[in-house]
Amino acid sequence: MMRKALQVLALMGAALFAAPLFAQEAGGDSATPAANAAQASELVQLRAEVAAQRASLDDQIRALQAQRAQLASLEQRLMAALGEEAAARANAEPVLIASLEEEPQSTQRSAPQTQPQAPAETRRVANASGTQSSTDEPQGAVGVAPEDQDRQPEVAVLGRQGSAITQKGKLSGEVEWSYARADRNRALFRGVEVVESVLIGVFDINENRQDVLTQKVGLQYGLTSDLEVGIDVPMIARWNTSVLTPVAGPGENGETREVDNSANGYGIGDIEFSLRKQLHAPEGFGAYVIGNLQVTAPTGTGPFEVPRNQFGEAQEAATGSGFWSLSPGVTAIVPSDPGVVFGSVSYTKNFARDVTASIPPVQIERVDPGDSISFSAGVGLALNSRLSLNFGYAHSWGFGTETTTRALVEDAEPVTQTSRDLQVGRLLLGGTYKVDRKTSVNFGLEAGLTDDATDMRMVLRIPFVL
Repeated sequence: MMRKALQVLALMGAALFAAPLFAQEAGGDSATPAANAAQASELVQLRAEVAAQRASLDDQIRALQAQRAQLASLEQRLMAALGEEAAARANAEPVLIASLEEEPQSTQRSAPQTQPQAPAETRRVANASGTQSSTDEPQGAVGVAPEDQDRQPEVAVLGRQGSAITQKGKLSGEVEWSYARADRNRALFRGVEVVESVLIGVFDINENRQDVLTQKVGLQYGLTSDLEVGIDVPMIARWNTSVLTPVAGPGENGETREVDNSANGYGIGDIEFSLRKQLHAPEGFGAYVIGNLQVTAPTGTGPFEVPRNQFGEAQEAATGSGFWSLSPGVTAIVPSDPGVVFGSVSYTKNFARDVTASIPPVQIERVDPGDSISFSAGVGLALNSRLSLNFGYAHSWGFGTETTTRALVEDAEPVTQTSRDLQVGRLLLGGTYKVDRKTSVNFGLEAGLTDDATDMRMVLRIPFVL
């Protein structure tokens, strides 16, 4: 009996405990369709977002690959311009462009998007153009060899004295053409001036013109790094026109006469030998100092060697001076970017010699040409890496020439006379254009500023390195 009662109580407790479970199961089964719909909608949305992100990432990958191909093309063009040495240097440096194709797919999706670095040579070009540069990149233009900073700048108006010393073991040369014109007209009046503009007497009008065309070829050889020897051989064509016209004034018979003493000359001129040494080359700011020594040999036809007629008038124009000369000098050039300041000083010693020339009414026996001292100064301005202009002034003071003559009569005593000093002032204008590292073109123009100076001289020089 007791056992049955316990069994009944156990069955009742189990029933009471299972009733809520059956109710909860019934409620859960009724809410399942709504929950499933919400979950399906969320999955669709997530899948759409993933697809959109994947498509965006694929677009960015394609854009980066296109940019990488463009950079590679620019790299090839730049290396071709740089040459083999620059290309090797560029290949040795790492190019920081990530290869998206070689990375794992998961890495491509998770890696942050960064701009690829340009190659080192490309960054150098940007630096040369003036943009901001990194501290680990060398400065300067790419593909252009640096200028030789130890080489003396050239000054066109100084001619060969303003050129750089030929390097050791090298042979350099130059070709020069020049044209000079001197025109002097003088009027001499011998008579009496009655009133203003009324002259009674004789006018002597002396017209003298000289046209000289010179072609010179020079060679220089570098004995050491700062010493060179050279030779210049000129060919000269000269036209001298000298006309003396006495003009009768009022009260004369009106007759006039003209004495024409014109002559032309062609041939070799005086050969010049030169020795040039660079005495000082500045390490920083300072002057290039060059010593010059020039010897002129009388290889041309001198004025006392040309044929003359019975009146002593020259039948040909001289192509040389007829005397040996020695000219030591010093040239200083101070670079001052973007130009230079230059100056030079020299002394010319002319050696006397005996002369046998009859120019009636005297016989010339000995001539001692006067020595001269010369100096020049000016500035040069560089317009760019190839073109520069020069402006300066040059002055020469020629001392008087001593001439010993003897009258063409018996027992005549020799007489020595000294001519007046000459003052030759010239304005210098010039320019230099560098064709390449071995050849340049120099143009110079000289304008006479004193009565004794040549009116005008033009010079075209083409120096080159062989």
